[in-house]
Amino acid sequence: RASRFLLRNEKKSPVERFPEVKTMVSDFKRLKVWHKSINFAAMVYKMTKYFPNSEKFGLTSQIRRAAVSISGNIAEGCGKSTKKDFARYLYNAYGSVKEVENYLILASKLDIISNMKYDETMPHCEEVSKMLFSLIKSLEKQG
Repeated sequence: RASRFLLRNEKKSPVERFPEVKTMVSDFKRLKVWHKSINFAAMVYKMTKYFPNSEKFGLTSQIRRAAVSISGNIAEGCGKSTKKDFARYLYNAYGSVKEVENYLILASKLDIISNMKYDETMPHCEEVSKMLFSLIKSLEKQG
């Protein structure tokens, strides 16, 4: 069941270091959601390159920090030894996704990004959000 969260070419999901934690993944690079989140962060960085200089230490900095935090929390959580700890880091990543979503809405309302750029970026944000939420709920079901 945990395999739905792993990249297709990965066959095993148990972590050898912690056999009692059957769905933990020690290598974050095996998680689909990490790949989606790192690509999303790159998208945000490219988009914010065109934000006004007046926002360099404001909105630009905030949205970039939040976007990078998503994949960072996933990676850090993979290094934890329990599902509970892993889920806590995934919740942090989920919070960062919501923070990016908030900043995208604000950037759109301030006409810093076009409606087209907003419509292009938001589905990626929503996809990462849904994937994280699904992984969190799966971990919580397992106890």
